[in-house]
Amino acid sequence: MAFTCTIPAVPTVQRDDADLRITRYDFLPGAATGWHTHGWPYFVTMLTAGILRVHNGSEIIETVLQAGDAYSRPMGVQHDVMNGSEHPIAFVEIEVKRPQAVIFEAVAP
Repeated sequence: MAFTCTIPAVPTVQRDDADLRITRYDFLPGAATGWHTHGWPYFVTMLTAGILRVHNGSEIIETVLQAGDAYSRPMGVQHDVMNGSEHPIAFVEIEVKRPQAVIFEAVAP
């Protein structure tokens, strides 16, 4: 169900606690995450413009996204994500482990 790829995407975990997991993913051209399942709902924000190729087990969907574009998906999603661009791309993924624990007020870093 996964792409045939020898170039892995590079995940850098920025936070991982009981509430959230925040991971930056960097992809060289043709790099892929490998087949995986999301255990929590999540949000993705593109850091660069690019083409995401998503294999969902039955089809491959290509989506052109711009830097700053964001989307969300429910938990249970199974897929492999590949950089379909001719240049490196990156995004940040935020998995919400405990939605009730997310504070929706301004907090200084």
